[in-house]
Amino acid sequence: MNIEITARHFDLTPELRQHVESEVEGLTRFFDNIISSEVILDVEKYHQTAEIKARVYNAVITGTGDSDDMYASIEMAIDKVKTQLKKYKGKLKLKKPEQINRTVRSLTKPKTDADEIDV
Repeated sequence: MNIEITARHFDLTPELRQHVESEVEGLTRFFDNIISSEVILDVEKYHQTAEIKARVYNAVITGTGDSDDMYASIEMAIDKVKTQLKKYKGKLKLKKPEQINRTVRSLTKPKTDADEIDV
């Protein structure tokens, strides 16, 4: 997975970079097929924001965290992305059974009154 980190209005420390990378790599526990991730860390006075975008096959999943501590902002954003990845994975699992059920239904159509002939 490719991780791109952008720091706005402050210098990114190696400790913060390592923390972000470990947290984003931990997202693969919830969904294996993450293509790339983009992390934007922004500081404005006492307002610190973390935005995480995870690109998966058919969507971009975004989470934003906002607090007065950058580590707390990162944790909030990671939690939001985790929740959305779980939901996305559940939707993918539900698609296959629906397709199978449709084909089974079309093959075994219920009999109607016109189909039954009394002899």
